[in-house]
Amino acid sequence: MLTFLFSAVFCATYLSPIISHVKGRDFTEQEMSHYRDRIKSMFYHAYNSYLENAYPYDELRPLTCDGQDTWGSFSLTLIDALDTLLILGNHTEFQRVATLLQDTVDFDTDVNASVFETNIRVVGGLLSAHLLSKRAGMEVEEGWPCSGPLLRMAEDAARKLLPAFQTPTGMPYGTVNLLRGVNPTETPVTCTAGVGTFILEFSTLSRLTGDPVFEDVARKALRALWRTRSDIGLVGNHIDVITSKWVAQDAGIGAGVDSYFEYLVKGAIMLQDEELLNMFHEYDKSIKNYTKFDDWYLWVQMHKGTVSMPVFQSLEAFWPGLQSLIGDISSATKTFHNYYTVWRQFGGLPEFYSIPQGYTVDKREGYPLRPELIESAMYLYKATGDPTFIQLGRDAIESIDKISRVNCGFATVKDVRDHKLDNRMESFFLAETIKYLYLLFDPENFLHNTGTDFELGGVQGDCILSAGGYIFNTEAHPLDPAALHCCSRDQAERRELQDILSFSEQLRPPMDQLDETTGDRDSRNGGSRESIALKPGERSKPVLSCPTQPFSAKLAVMGQVFSDNS
Repeated sequence: MLTFLFSAVFCATYLSPIISHVKGRDFTEQEMSHYRDRIKSMFYHAYNSYLENAYPYDELRPLTCDGQDTWGSFSLTLIDALDTLLILGNHTEFQRVATLLQDTVDFDTDVNASVFETNIRVVGGLLSAHLLSKRAGMEVEEGWPCSGPLLRMAEDAARKLLPAFQTPTGMPYGTVNLLRGVNPTETPVTCTAGVGTFILEFSTLSRLTGDPVFEDVARKALRALWRTRSDIGLVGNHIDVITSKWVAQDAGIGAGVDSYFEYLVKGAIMLQDEELLNMFHEYDKSIKNYTKFDDWYLWVQMHKGTVSMPVFQSLEAFWPGLQSLIGDISSATKTFHNYYTVWRQFGGLPEFYSIPQGYTVDKREGYPLRPELIESAMYLYKATGDPTFIQLGRDAIESIDKISRVNCGFATVKDVRDHKLDNRMESFFLAETIKYLYLLFDPENFLHNTGTDFELGGVQGDCILSAGGYIFNTEAHPLDPAALHCCSRDQAERRELQDILSFSEQLRPPMDQLDETTGDRDSRNGGSRESIALKPGERSKPVLSCPTQPFSAKLAVMGQVFSDNS
């Protein structure tokens, strides 16, 4: 029943094909093509500016045309932009950058890195690139996607994060030194999202590599966080990972919490996991009961439910897209329209917006080119075909191109009221904002595949991959659920074979007993018998019998993997 529910809801929302001329669509194919070209132009203006002025630093500073390290000195923009290159159709540059990263990026460095950001941007970006590498025309190892150089890089980066999870609660510290582990003076206080945003990347790693440690620590952290919710079913904003005590008790769906809820839904879909889905549904009830007012979501005190901040945060704009994944289209559409009114008011979403005043909040007026509202538009357009969501995409292109374009890329908007700019272009602009915009205007993109196209992989070469149902991590890096099933099945078969061989070894009589029984038998047969295949005096070896695995026909359609025992 759970499998049917996931398949029906996920396919009806994200994977439903976009049908031309639905609901009086006012965008022709020529217009769609025009905006795709505009988006490509924006991408390459930003990407080339980074290469020419900022590489190998993490990010571009577009006003001064130079670079800076922000999240660990990983050439982060290249990692974050890698799968976007393929989505835009640039196989050659994907291949060049994937090879370059293998040769230049080293995680064995004395750098303090954000556990959360390194996971979603670096581990997620490398995993996505690994899973897309065959489509990009790269030569892959035998057994791909269960092995490969980009997968090993992702595993190496994730292992550097594991010391952060060594706490009494299993909830991770927020920062880790990649060479020395957690600093003894590191604060134990971290945000909720920093605890609950690992299950996608870490379970992917475990199921591709066969090492359960990544998924185990991610699940332990999720369950520890689940146990800390209040009596009214809410969680706060920051928690002490040593004591499980809430330090910031504001509950909402925005900054510091957002991707925790996102990963419960997407983890449930990708892993077909009822526990994660049940967790989200319980939270969703409390969120609707205590934080939702007139299709806005406010911040409330987690124990009492009283309003603490009547503001809309731009990071909350992912919520309508998440609602579409569970089939709540009506609520999603109403909330999206509220958020869209704010965009049209300023030409972007300020970080904080006062709902009662209908205006920005002091010192929170900036718009760092975030993707969340565009992300929701992509999901909702696929679910409804309503041209309103395409119109948001058009408005975003016009606003960003007009307000943020400078000679060296695109600059963060420091203040949406006067459109003053700041000297930063975050890597998520290429990883998320451009990607979601392009996918919104490209209904035929391979990421929208509904099972009509696929490729083969796996150790035995019989896994159907890339057939659709991609799950985007919170940095918009797509992951293929079929690859997880493929490698997990192969590992299970190998473990089964090892168990059988181990059991056979236990049943085999000791060699001295074997010699005695063989000698007696040979004596009864009139003396020693020599094999024509062995040299005189050479003892024959016991016959090894391998079990034959039954044939299993597999078909991945829309992210759902079917087998003979489904």
